[in-house]
Amino acid sequence: MNKTALPSALDAPVRLLNLAVGRVAVYQSGCNDPELPPLLLVHSVNAAASSAEVVPLFEHAKAQRTVWAMDLPGFGLSDRPDIAYSPQLMTDAVSAVLADLCAESGEHQVDVLAVSLACEFAARAAQARPLHIRRLAMVSPTGFSAKRRPHGPPGTTRVIPWLDRWLRSSVWGERIFRQLTRPGVIRYFLRRTFGRPEIDEALWRYAVATTRQPGARHAPLRFVSGALFSADVPELYRQLDLPVWVSMPTRGDFTDYERRSEFEDRPGWQFHRVQGGALPYFEDSKAFHERLDGFWR
Repeated sequence: MNKTALPSALDAPVRLLNLAVGRVAVYQSGCNDPELPPLLLVHSVNAAASSAEVVPLFEHAKAQRTVWAMDLPGFGLSDRPDIAYSPQLMTDAVSAVLADLCAESGEHQVDVLAVSLACEFAARAAQARPLHIRRLAMVSPTGFSAKRRPHGPPGTTRVIPWLDRWLRSSVWGERIFRQLTRPGVIRYFLRRTFGRPEIDEALWRYAVATTRQPGARHAPLRFVSGALFSADVPELYRQLDLPVWVSMPTRGDFTDYERRSEFEDRPGWQFHRVQGGALPYFEDSKAFHERLDGFWR
C-alpha cells in the first residue's frame, strides 16, 4: 500500500518504546494527582483499530491524572512487522508499557482500562505483574458470551489453523484485508459497533487512514483467523485478584453477557449495563464517567 503519513490519534506527545516486537507508540499527557495513580488505556483489536478508539477517555482522564494510551503492536503508530501476533505477544507489550509507566511516574501501581479483546491482554498482564495494576476497567470485554464456550487449555487460542496459514501465505490475505477495510465496510462495522446508523465520524476517518499504512494487514488477519482470541478466558478472568469494573453495552453486536453470572458474586467485581453501543463513551461521556470515576476513587 502507498504510505501516507499517519497523523497522531490523540492531541498529546507520542513516545516510541523499543520492545522486542519493535517500536510501540504511547501517547502521554495529564497531571499528577496524589489520590489517583496513572492510567493506561488500551484500544480494542479489529481490522482498523488504534488509540483513536479511546479519545474521549483520554481527554477526560488527562484533566484528572497522568494518562497513557498505547497503540498495540501492529496498529496505529506502532511498528507493524510480519510476525506471528498472539495473545502472549500483545500481553508482553502491555506489560512492558506498564513497567515503563511505573518507572516513569515513580508509582508502584497504575490503573488500566481496556476495550473489547484487549481486556484479555490486560487480564494476562495483571497476572504477570500483579503488583503493577491496582484496578482494571473492562469496556465491552470478550469472554462473557454464552455462545462461545471455552475449548482449550490455558495459553491456547481459538485459531483456525488452515485459515491462519491461508491468510498469511496467500495473496488472498492482502485482497481480503483490502475488502474489509474499504471505507464503506469500515463504516458498516462501526455502525454495528455503535448499534445505530450514527457513528463518530472522526473515528471513522482515522480508521480508514490507519488501514492504509504498510504492514497494516498483518495483525488484523491474525485477528480474523482467531489467533488473537484466548481459549481459556473464563479461567483467566477467574484468576484475577483485583477490583474489576465491567461495562456492558445495550446496543450493537456485543450485548451477550450471559456468563457474567459466573462472576457477579466474586469480591471486587462490578457489572454495569451502560446505555449505548460497545464504545458508549463516544455517545454520552458524562454518564459513562459518572459510573467509572467512582470505581477509580
